[in-house]
Amino acid sequence: MTDPTRPEFPGSQGSEPPVPDLWGSESTTGNPASSANASASAASGWERGVLEKLVFATIKEQRAARRWRNFTRLAWLLVIITLAVILFSKESSTASKSTPHTAVVDIKGEIAAGNEASAEFVVAAMRSAFEDTGAQAVVLLINSPGGSPVQAGIINDEIVRLKAKHKKPLYAVVEETCASAAYYIAAAADEIYVDKASIVGSIGVLMDGFGFTGTMEKLGVERRLLTAGENKGFLDPFSPQTEQQRQYAKQMLDQIHQQFITVVKTGRGDRLKETPETFSGLFWTGETAVAMGLADQMGSLDYVAREVVKAEEVVDYTRRDNVAERLVKRFGAAMGAGAAKSLQSSALQLR
Repeated sequence: MTDPTRPEFPGSQGSEPPVPDLWGSESTTGNPASSANASASAASGWERGVLEKLVFATIKEQRAARRWRNFTRLAWLLVIITLAVILFSKESSTASKSTPHTAVVDIKGEIAAGNEASAEFVVAAMRSAFEDTGAQAVVLLINSPGGSPVQAGIINDEIVRLKAKHKKPLYAVVEETCASAAYYIAAAADEIYVDKASIVGSIGVLMDGFGFTGTMEKLGVERRLLTAGENKGFLDPFSPQTEQQRQYAKQMLDQIHQQFITVVKTGRGDRLKETPETFSGLFWTGETAVAMGLADQMGSLDYVAREVVKAEEVVDYTRRDNVAERLVKRFGAAMGAGAAKSLQSSALQLR
């Protein structure tokens, strides 16, 4: 039985009237204020997300900047330590070896400015060896195919000067190779010792390069080189070389070759058994070199120290770039390395 005072709803069958969903979609669509609140809430969430991203990006950037500052400080610390090590190593290397010994200076690799076999390094090492009161003699341990005639000439002249000043003998001991500029240096030694299979000689001068004029013509490439002086660009590989320029270069090479020959004849003296091939640029084995008077006899470093110098203890005076110096040089000269190589490509070589 129904209550006549209560309104009836279809399908209610006496049940309670449905309670409206105040948070549902119907309520939202029916209420503009609720819709505005929802939109504001969504906008607030989007702004909060953006702010969070900005904050995280700022923190990440600050961490990166802090790491970079730490790295920079560490790098400067390493540079300071490196310089201290270099100075310490140079000071300790000058300490005198008072006991009798054989002083050794290595000449290995290409003889060129900037290399370990440069005049700067070799001369500095020889001076230290000659000045040491404990050094009974100096031995140049050579394994080099040659290099710059200028660098070799500086070393040769210094050998002559140091021998006369300190009255100490200097011997050259050849390992695998003693050719061209390396032999230019060895010629100033009192005696030259070789292995029977060593390569000795190559008394000559060369200037090498390439010419690309024919290739450029085939490719239709025009070389535009401006010079002040008609012969200024005659070593340019992309410009033709005249006969006059070729003769001039040949004359210059002959002059340097004659300087080389004079040094060898002065150094070897009557021991040299000159033949038409001696100064032709050929090279020979150590055994043949002894027979030709280019070397004196067979012998190793230990043999010379023990049997010739009579001081078996061997002390190395070679001036070398340590790891720290190499890093500093690479760091300082990396930008100019390509330019330096291009300028050296046409340099005269005794090899």
